[in-house]
Amino acid sequence: MPIEIERKFLLRSDAWRALADAGTRYRQGYLAITDRGNVRVRCSGQRAFLTIKGRAQGTGRAEFEYEIPVADAEEMLSNLCIQPIIDKTRYLVRVGELLWEIDEFHGENEGLIVAEVELKRPDQPVDPPPWIGREVTGESRYYNASLVGNPYRNWR
Repeated sequence: MPIEIERKFLLRSDAWRALADAGTRYRQGYLAITDRGNVRVRCSGQRAFLTIKGRAQGTGRAEFEYEIPVADAEEMLSNLCIQPIIDKTRYLVRVGELLWEIDEFHGENEGLIVAEVELKRPDQPVDPPPWIGREVTGESRYYNASLVGNPYRNWR
């Protein structure tokens, strides 16, 4: 079974921006969110994916991802997904051997920026760069699926 192992962090500063790529815009929505996992549709440019994720267990969880036609994804985002749709720009920053994915949210989640790093194994050491702040791995309110039901704009 494919397992996604990742850790999630808040950011301490915008210093990462000088190291980041141009960024990629993502629109994603959820067809189902349950206590056992979720089913997500994601669209970015000319590619779209259907992803099934199991419930997080520590830093890991089962993940299955399948490419689907963009037109199908757009239809699902518009007519089948729980609202609001997650709208974000993902930036990539390589630091040493680790690739950091930094998500800057828009719309209902404007103002939230989180960094994730995918790991090969749960005990893989992570030496965070100086612009990385507090770790929020396991804090469910930072999960994209949670941001649908409780958008960041409602936190304040």
